[in-house]
Amino acid sequence: MGTGIGTPELWAGFVIFVLAMLALDLGVFHRRAHEVSTREALAWSIVWISLALVFNAGIYHWFGRDRALEFFTGYLIEKALSVDNLFVFLVLFNYFAVPAALRHRVLFWGILGALVMRALFIVAGTALIAAFHWVLYLFGAFLVFTGLKLLAARDEGIEPEHNPVLRLIRRVLPSVPEYHGACFALKLAGRWCATPLLAVLVMIEATDIVFALDSIPAVFAITRDPFIVFTSNIFAVLGLRALFFLLAGMLGRFRYLKVGLGLVLAFVGVKMLLVDLVRVPIVLSLGVIACLLGLSVAFSMLRPERESEAPD
Repeated sequence: MGTGIGTPELWAGFVIFVLAMLALDLGVFHRRAHEVSTREALAWSIVWISLALVFNAGIYHWFGRDRALEFFTGYLIEKALSVDNLFVFLVLFNYFAVPAALRHRVLFWGILGALVMRALFIVAGTALIAAFHWVLYLFGAFLVFTGLKLLAARDEGIEPEHNPVLRLIRRVLPSVPEYHGACFALKLAGRWCATPLLAVLVMIEATDIVFALDSIPAVFAITRDPFIVFTSNIFAVLGLRALFFLLAGMLGRFRYLKVGLGLVLAFVGVKMLLVDLVRVPIVLSLGVIACLLGLSVAFSMLRPERESEAPD
């Protein structure tokens, strides 16, 4: 896989671009809290996907076909795995009864924190792989285990009240039961108290850490170039908010998506375990991953869940 393509100038330029886009997003287009319409979510989804494809074209132009395919495959994996995040977001928003007008703001700060955490994970992962080659086998085994676990898992739903992070928040932080606009905390009787919005934000951050443990090693199975791992991750995460508002009403229809994701994780895990024995061409990897995800979505559309099959 060779040495990384990321020069200090490229790293700095990409980080500045991301910060500028985030400032434009929150400071201009979403300066006032409001309910995000499907039309607005579609427009932003197109913007983020288009930016990722333009960036991919730039990689192809300056660094060649293989690097471009690595980026696109990593982006596709991250995008697909991020749909699991969307299910959790929806459950959290419903459980905490987050007003529709506040959902974009809490997702913005949640995803900003996710960008920082993923950057740290990628730096750590790159350093570990460079220092200890056997870490690749550890990542591969973990991905195979996670994939098989997804395939065997029953859809029993998510119960936030049993989450240890939420229990810790309620035990440690003084809080108020009602929302106070877009405030995460406010001062009452001389002391700071958390609003429910802060609990939602912390839960979103904790959820992303868990999902990053799967998704980042999965991209390392495609490429060990830290710049490509980082940029494919970041582009996938940046489009997550718009994708949530676009698909929020349709998430329940993707009944076979977990099967597709489980097979993808198992495939890239095996690929990582065999890295020193078999070199799987990046085109083949992309084709297998695209087919698995495409078939899982197609089966979900062709065989929607019946009301009698839905869990009580």
